Amino acid sequence: MAPDARHQVTGRSATSTARAVTLGAATAPVAVPLPEAVGPRDAVTRLRAHGCWYPSASPDGTEAAFICDRGGVPQLWAGPVHSDEVRLLDASPDPVTEVSWSPDGRWIAYTAAPGGSEHSRVLCVRPDGTGRRILAGADPGTSAYLGCWAHDGSAVAVTVAVPAVRTSGDGSPDGTATSLEEPAPRPGDGLSAYLLDPDALASPALLATEADAATLRVCDLSFDGTLALLRRGPRGRREAVVRRTADSATTCTMPVADGDPWIGRFSHDGRTLWLRTDADREFAALYALELDADGAPRAATPAAQRPGSGLELLSMAHDGRTAVLVWNVQGASELELLETTAARSAADTTGPARPVPLPHEVVTRAVPAGAGRLLLALSGSRRRPGVWWAREGVSLLRTPWSSRDEDAVPPDRPPVRPVPLHLTARDGLPLSGWYYRAPGRAPGESAPCVIHLHGGPEEQERPVFNPLYHELLGRGLDVFAPDVRGSSGHGRSFVDADLGTGRFAALDDVADCAAHTVTAGLADPTRLAVMGRSYGGYLTFASLVWHPDLFRTGVAVCGMSDLLTFFAGTEPWIAESAAHKYGHPVHDRELLRSLSPMTRIDALRVPLLAVHGEHDTNVPPGESEQFVRAARERGVPAELLTLRDEGHDFLRADNRRLFRRTAADWMQRHLG
Repeated sequence: MAPDARHQVTGRSATSTARAVTLGAATAPVAVPLPEAVGPRDAVTRLRAHGCWYPSASPDGTEAAFICDRGGVPQLWAGPVHSDEVRLLDASPDPVTEVSWSPDGRWIAYTAAPGGSEHSRVLCVRPDGTGRRILAGADPGTSAYLGCWAHDGSAVAVTVAVPAVRTSGDGSPDGTATSLEEPAPRPGDGLSAYLLDPDALASPALLATEADAATLRVCDLSFDGTLALLRRGPRGRREAVVRRTADSATTCTMPVADGDPWIGRFSHDGRTLWLRTDADREFAALYALELDADGAPRAATPAAQRPGSGLELLSMAHDGRTAVLVWNVQGASELELLETTAARSAADTTGPARPVPLPHEVVTRAVPAGAGRLLLALSGSRRRPGVWWAREGVSLLRTPWSSRDEDAVPPDRPPVRPVPLHLTARDGLPLSGWYYRAPGRAPGESAPCVIHLHGGPEEQERPVFNPLYHELLGRGLDVFAPDVRGSSGHGRSFVDADLGTGRFAALDDVADCAAHTVTAGLADPTRLAVMGRSYGGYLTFASLVWHPDLFRTGVAVCGMSDLLTFFAGTEPWIAESAAHKYGHPVHDRELLRSLSPMTRIDALRVPLLAVHGEHDTNVPPGESEQFVRAARERGVPAELLTLRDEGHDFLRADNRRLFRRTAADWMQRHLG
């Protein structure tokens, strides 16, 4: 990438920023103290096979705060990395999604979703479990998202989303969400980022406001506090923004990759920005972006890159001298450390990258943990998510509070390691996925097979432990989990291949994947089923009506059945982000109509099970309800399972078990 390419690194005036600040000034959050937790400081119900993920280390690296579902729901825990004496910091049943320990060690900030809904809030608590309070997101209808800490621990960045209010013809509010059809923003619309004092002694400081924004996250603050790194923009068009905190002036922008929102870090002197970006590239790489004293860009140089593999996770050591790089290599992870001592650009980087062997296939999070220490959240195809730690020159060690490998599945049901499967779509595009063979299947024996489709569509199928797959395998059903076009991990062109009318080709990809399992001698052509969640649920609905003779049944989980009603009912910022991916609900109305499974409901011939969380505001439950209702009206057997106290993701252990068993029962009954 050329250092002076203006469409990649550009300056911008503060005019639009100043206007945005005015729009968002009334939405500043107010901290809400919470009563001290009563009762046991441990989980009342213990899951033997639990998962631990999203660790954040104390400043000295001896302890970690993390998310764990050992109590039946993802909750906030903390404890020493070398002892199993962990403590529950928030006994609330609200699922926790992100965790961040303050650099001064005094607070742990985290994000939780009340009632399992999509409206999250940011809270903080002291490491001993006292002082718990809501920092943002307490107001009804609002959501809050966690950003970074100031490097001295004095403040934490939080983004607040306030739903827009639609006005009637006379200008009075009618209380409904704004659709993309309304062009003019009003005060309070969009996303606003603040610096909040966890002690609630200082007033919130507004960093940025974006009207009609899709995303806005504060990823880093320079050590002197003069610059902020933000990530904003809709899916497929994310960008990094450097903004001065003194006058809110944007000094530069640069395209960045989708995926992990933590896109980069400033060097200690603020003159280099280490950035994970795929600007003008197929795969994301590490770039050193040189800045002048005012934060304006001078040059952008690649510091670490790989042909055919993308940089998936980026973290920097607290002293700024080591970059932790996680590469996505055909779905698996490779970890390496890169020294950046005294670096102003890639040319100054000292020494080659050092690889770190991994005991699991996939790294989901990598964070520094004090001098020379590292915390990793790992997952594998035959073991539950866990947290591992290491010192310089020492092999990775599993934390005692992470599940043991032997607890992953029942003793009489050994976990299945998937094998990669490659094929070519009908238009010549290479496709791939992971095939899970049910235990005890004889070689050459064709099997009943479930084609499982991931969400996103920018997600990627990874070789990680999936209890649903093992439930299906235990019923004698094979599983093929492919990446159809639009998935990540295969380059920018592959991600964008389903834009616009390309989505019709993605529907054909599903059929081509199913057909390949048959021609490869793996699946029985008379016992194929399709299943998926979120966008995969949409593909399930669509596949059953676009290819009605291919599948015997389907299970659609939190899927969109009509893209127009989806846009009308989803969260405003989700609609803003999704418009680039699927099409605009006004300008591309006919395209969205033609891509909607509801428009072809008359072609449905096979039984269908739909599953939805009652609090899902990402894809509202009405999407499943209307498809099931229409199927029944046409005499096609259809059932709907609504999971209580769940949103778009199913996070409670009892609901997850109910979902898995219901789906597996359905598949076993219809596939024989």
